[in-house]
Amino acid sequence: MPKQQQAKSSLNVFVALLRGVNVGGSNMISMSSLKESFETMGLAQVTTYINSGNIVFKTKEGDARKLEKKIEQMLSKEYELGSKVVVRSLREMEELVKSLPPAWNGGDSSWRYNVIFLRHTIDSENILADLPVKSDVDHLTYRPGALLWSAQVSELPKSYMAKLSSRKIFQDMTVRNLNTTRKLCELMKKVDQSA
Repeated sequence: MPKQQQAKSSLNVFVALLRGVNVGGSNMISMSSLKESFETMGLAQVTTYINSGNIVFKTKEGDARKLEKKIEQMLSKEYELGSKVVVRSLREMEELVKSLPPAWNGGDSSWRYNVIFLRHTIDSENILADLPVKSDVDHLTYRPGALLWSAQVSELPKSYMAKLSSRKIFQDMTVRNLNTTRKLCELMKKVDQSA
């Protein structure tokens, strides 16, 4: 096996999804500073996407839980940020994107489509029982590691899920819209292809 291919195959591609970064004027962190912090941790080909705490990287480490802990410790030490992090592998992101409902492909602007990424502490289909959604407003589906939530924009004021941020369980979730989720998966594939 050529050396370059061998090096590529020994590195895993992950995305770190940070909670509550640069939202509503709080927890402001520059993405270039965050990129440097990830590189200092020994992570390779670090790439950020938009200004809300999405960081793609390569590493020899294969355990997402260890990476979450390491990243959380760095955020606490360097930025005094106590929020939790969700880390997903390229394989997990590809499977998630492939599993999106066909209705999500229509690009209907009268609907809002969000992926709610779950930390391992609450990742179970049983979580649906704890979320009393209004079936005439919210559409909620479980996928391993995520909830797929859609609602008509006009109905959002009536949505239970739109008010989820006030519940304790929300501390173990982070939300990305459909476009961001797809873009992150594409970006992870590009990083995986690069030497």
